[in-house]
Amino acid sequence: MLEIVTDTPGRLLRLLSLLQTPREWPGSELAERLAVSPRTIRRDVDRLRDLGYPVAASLGVTGGYRLVAGAALPPLLLDDEEAVAVAVGLRTAARQAVTGIEEAALRALTKLDQVLPSRLRYRVRNLTAATVPMAPIGAPDPVDPDLLTTLAAAITGRQRVRFGYRSHDGTGSRRHVDPYRLVAAGHRWYLVGYDNDRDDWRIYRVDRLADAAATGVRAVPRDLPAADAAAYVHEKLYALAPTYRAVATLHAPVAEVRGRVGDGELTPVDERTCRLVSHVDTLDWLAFRLTTLGSEVEVHEPPELRNHLRDLAGRALRASTGHSRPGL
Repeated sequence: MLEIVTDTPGRLLRLLSLLQTPREWPGSELAERLAVSPRTIRRDVDRLRDLGYPVAASLGVTGGYRLVAGAALPPLLLDDEEAVAVAVGLRTAARQAVTGIEEAALRALTKLDQVLPSRLRYRVRNLTAATVPMAPIGAPDPVDPDLLTTLAAAITGRQRVRFGYRSHDGTGSRRHVDPYRLVAAGHRWYLVGYDNDRDDWRIYRVDRLADAAATGVRAVPRDLPAADAAAYVHEKLYALAPTYRAVATLHAPVAEVRGRVGDGELTPVDERTCRLVSHVDTLDWLAFRLTTLGSEVEVHEPPELRNHLRDLAGRALRASTGHSRPGL
């Protein structure tokens, strides 16, 4: 779809916005995007160079224009939506499990506030004042931003990496991996890659990596056995979690408890009783559901769930009487 930009300043801003994306733009495609002639594109590129923007051009069939990154690059130009998106991203980054990222994100947000026009500054400040980010549940596992940068560069450059890795039991090993993607999941970062020593795909917790470095060896292109890296991490982490088959009799009609026991299968026993069969990976979650139904429950299996409920009952009884377990 053609985007006609008739005024020169507006067209230059739009051209600069296109060139800031990390790709090379053929002159004909830029001309089509801005609904102008290739000659006008060449003149506009010259104007950007005069303003200090290092626009490189390459010749040939696959040639085109691209913006060269460097210290001499003037400040970025952001439209309204981009400025708000950057502010939201910086606020989110301040809660990521990356060492030092909170302070860096807040510094960047301060700089953004100083250079924004007053109307955008008002919008961003309102957004910041009205939003309270929730800290991740559980202790964070921070990673070094330089480590993330090294891995990201190896992924985009398609280079094999080597690093030391510490497994969950503390065992150390050396790995030679063709990195595929980084996945941020909650307060942890994971690297998805092909382990050349084990001849298989693996996921690695980035906070357990050490001394990561690119080897200079070209990574072998392979198809990930999943829709995408995030789906692969989710599938593998779910598979590693223990799964329990729980069977219980609920002294309540099916209609009364349906929708309150998660994904469990409910079967009527009679008008006042039903049978629950559920597969769960967390006994705490199922125990909470069963004890908050407001009806009597008989747990048939697994024995781990009965023991867990017995422990909960003991703690609840001691809490209600104000007495703790002797010796605690």
